[in-house]
Amino acid sequence: MSTLMDMPAVAECSVAGCSYNDHSHCHAAAVNIGGTTGDAQCTTFFPLGTKGGLDKVITHVGACQRAECVHNASLECSAPSIRVGAGHEEADCLTFSPR
Repeated sequence: MSTLMDMPAVAECSVAGCSYNDHSHCHAAAVNIGGTTGDAQCTTFFPLGTKGGLDKVITHVGACQRAECVHNASLECSAPSIRVGAGHEEADCLTFSPR
């Protein structure tokens, strides 16, 4: 991938308790996916009452640390887009699919 626009977009975020979420849309410039084996946690999740992020943004996946995901290519997400929602942790990548 060569530019931000080449990175997969976050199509949906259903985690209402995240400061970057506004009506199921993430307003962070980019999210990172981390967690532990078998659990792809959105590590950008921030549980504050104050809303954060940018007013007009299409959020992209900045980095993916889940090397065992079929969409991971050299720690970059190759999925067309991802969805973030409730999972093992407060906010997980629901597009995660283990090899």
